[in-house]
Amino acid sequence: MSLFANEYLLAWSAYGIAALGCLLVWMRITRPMWRWLREPLRLIVAVLLLTPTIVDPAKDLFAPAVAITALDLLFKVGSNAWRAVADLALYGLIAFAVYAVFVVIRWLIERRAKQQRSQSRHDDPRTLRERLEDDDEDIRPTHRYEARTEPRL
Repeated sequence: MSLFANEYLLAWSAYGIAALGCLLVWMRITRPMWRWLREPLRLIVAVLLLTPTIVDPAKDLFAPAVAITALDLLFKVGSNAWRAVADLALYGLIAFAVYAVFVVIRWLIERRAKQQRSQSRHDDPRTLRERLEDDDEDIRPTHRYEARTEPRL
């Protein structure tokens, strides 16, 4: 039994590394897309690659839900396809609910930051000419060599 457990963990480790590699490639592919399209697509692929489903309830054996669904539909063997699809739908629903909360919080923060930036720009009602005329700060260096620039050859 010990040997089987080690092989099971080795297989899951190999799948995890391969899934993370596929996810990184997908993130690279979706990089130039618009943010509101890119993030849900990345979330869909993450759910598809990282969702496990139970294969044998007696032994508590899990397998990737996408693989179980594909193999059951392709070879028409076993009855785990509906369970795998249900797991994918459940994990997808949970992931999109968490993502929606994240999007709402981010939208509120960005809106507040945009309002603060626009208010800080419009705090001073003077024109640019008036601001430059009233500017009493002397920006010249106090010492002789502070503003010296060396010529480049």
